[in-house]
Amino acid sequence: MDKKKAVPERVVLFSDETRGHNHQSLGVARWVARLCGAEIYEIRVPSFSGLQRLRILKQQARSLGTASAAEIKEWLKTTGFPLEDHAGTLSDNKETLYIATGNSSSPFCLALSRLFHGRSAVIMTPTALDTRLFDFAIVPLHDHPEPADNLITTLGAPNHIYYPELQEAAAETFAPLLPFPKKVVTLLLGGSDANYELTPGWVRSVLPSLRDAAEKQGAALLVTTSRRTGAEADAAVEAVLGGSPATRYLLLASRSPENPVPAMLGAATHVLVTADSVSMASEAATAGFRVGLIRVDKKESPLTKLRRHLGGGTAKFDALFTEMAARGFVEDLGATPDFEAFLAPEACRTEVPFDEAKRVAEWILNRWTRLEKEV
Repeated sequence: MDKKKAVPERVVLFSDETRGHNHQSLGVARWVARLCGAEIYEIRVPSFSGLQRLRILKQQARSLGTASAAEIKEWLKTTGFPLEDHAGTLSDNKETLYIATGNSSSPFCLALSRLFHGRSAVIMTPTALDTRLFDFAIVPLHDHPEPADNLITTLGAPNHIYYPELQEAAAETFAPLLPFPKKVVTLLLGGSDANYELTPGWVRSVLPSLRDAAEKQGAALLVTTSRRTGAEADAAVEAVLGGSPATRYLLLASRSPENPVPAMLGAATHVLVTADSVSMASEAATAGFRVGLIRVDKKESPLTKLRRHLGGGTAKFDALFTEMAARGFVEDLGATPDFEAFLAPEACRTEVPFDEAKRVAEWILNRWTRLEKEV
């Protein structure tokens, strides 16, 4: 067997404007690199909205699975993708794995992997492309995919959290704030989306009890929000927690693009996450925590109610968190959390290993070897 083809020599990951998508791709790419020494090369994909997005990424992309090289190049030209900027690197005959997460980047992953004769991996289920078109499909268990030889299911989301690096990140980020007390509570707030609502009213209703519990127990609060939280809810978070002596760190995503999550996980003894974010709950579990899950409001439009009735939307996420709770990765605190009880132990961690990115990377490399034997 040609040893050059036994493992990928390079991983190309496609990034879009969604941080959570990029963290999933990066997590798998970094584990592949750790396991086989591959280099990582990142490509930013063009962004589209409205009818242009529908036409290019959904309608036109459907033909990529059977398109010729000339047709793929024509589609890339239509998207505005700068092929000439990457062609020299990607045409050097290195065995290459292409990875993408989500609808915006998966068509580019399929197109370039076919154009340059690499192997493709898609994370999550793209709406316009059949997962059977990819060499590797990494799909959440709560999507209930049909079993296939090229498919692996994940509990939660693969992510970029790597436990050995967390302590160093914490020491670097929080050096001016040290020493912290014995209990350090990291709070990761998501935001409103198609299924959930995280409003200023919710912030004012739920977070004062966390503030009071942290002050009573002498704990430090490390808090960050996401871009989905929004400026109004960010302002409410600042109003509720900003003046508390317990709040030692507060980063609002509407005012800063930084990603402090690895450092916050490295410093924490307890982690709380809002239930709208599978990604953040998965990241915290990967860091070794039994994550305190805080419920937020569910949207109640006719469409969301129908989706729940059919087993999608929040019903799908509820099933996921129930499974994670059964395995000891999360503790569901409900809509009115008892923060004092959650913070009472000296730490809230789990001894059960959880690292879906590593598990996926190992599966890819094993399948890669089998595929090369079949060539």
